[in-house]
Amino acid sequence: MKVAFVTPRYGPQVMGGAETAARQLAEHLVAKTAWEAEAYSTCALDPHTWADELEPGDTEINGVPVHRFASVHGRVPDFYGLDGRVRLAPQLATRDEGRRWVDYNGPVSPDLIDAVCAADADVVAFYPYLYHPTVAAIGRVPMPAVLHPAAHDEPCLYLPVFRGTFGDADAFCFHTASERLLVERTYPVAEKPQIVLGLGVGESAGIGRPGGAILGLDSRPYIVSVGRVDEHKGSKMLAEFFATYKERHPGPLALALVGPISVELDPHPDIVITGVVDEADKWDIVHDALFAVSPSALESFSLVVLEAWVDRVPVLVNGTCGPTREHCERSGGGLWFTSYPEFETTLDHLLGDPALRARLGGNGRAYVDRFYQWPVLIARYAEFLTGVVARGRGTPGLL
Repeated sequence: MKVAFVTPRYGPQVMGGAETAARQLAEHLVAKTAWEAEAYSTCALDPHTWADELEPGDTEINGVPVHRFASVHGRVPDFYGLDGRVRLAPQLATRDEGRRWVDYNGPVSPDLIDAVCAADADVVAFYPYLYHPTVAAIGRVPMPAVLHPAAHDEPCLYLPVFRGTFGDADAFCFHTASERLLVERTYPVAEKPQIVLGLGVGESAGIGRPGGAILGLDSRPYIVSVGRVDEHKGSKMLAEFFATYKERHPGPLALALVGPISVELDPHPDIVITGVVDEADKWDIVHDALFAVSPSALESFSLVVLEAWVDRVPVLVNGTCGPTREHCERSGGGLWFTSYPEFETTLDHLLGDPALRARLGGNGRAYVDRFYQWPVLIARYAEFLTGVVARGRGTPGLL
């Protein structure tokens, strides 16, 4: 049998996000089962512009055929004004406003939608919920549709236009129980087939270089945050909290922000912003950190948290983010904060207790080994897809 994955961007150039999760699922499904997989996507890479950057056409990435299509447009300037208005009270937005929000947000590719609808796949997996390819195609495809929402508790989730998107799905695949509860509180989908799957994590790709040397910190102690340096991902808040902490607690401690840069932060002598680094450097930087910080309140899974635990590095997460806090509570592998006073107190606690850090890191590694190994996850996912195909296509447009 064959599954077609539909994402707004696809490829190894994409760091993090739902699209990386889709690619990993597709590649491991092909490698570890008798299923075939293919991907349908646009030529975009930048999630802020959705401008075409790659060539349209067919290629193959790690055993998965990839079909890329040019877009009519990416994100248009009118998006920002409309977004600013509807996010104040998204439930009160009209369907027309919601449709325009999706269209303006981009990327819009009619050729992609037509190709997915004409595909010979047995089932289509859409990933994530909020972009035009999912919204436009999920109600049109003739084969069963699985929605991987990658949902956050964010204003756009409550736009009425997405009632149809969730209603047109025949089944759901969630990253965490927290994401599942969020979606079930928002839309009446609890009776549809569902699986809480998550993502698998491999072993470290580090090569043993000292993290401090990569960062230019030499032997200074540091904490690390991996992911897009973006205000919406909590990076600005973390930098401000850390700067305040250093004013109150002078010393050699540094903060490393590792990942693509989407927001300019005020320079600080104790904050290193690397931009994009290769996988080996990323893993080596994380390996030598005292602990890793996930400041984002908008995560549906957070692979970087689990990757820290692969190297037995404890984590500190934003306590308002259900999925990352769920990981910490279930594993005993990390702590959380919801305000600056909690941040300062927890930082002091972690920095001053090496035995605690070792215990948290060990708990996190055990959690990864038990729940997030690819062979087990892929076997569960293949069984789930088989059931979805057997159940068949429902009637779109019921919500």
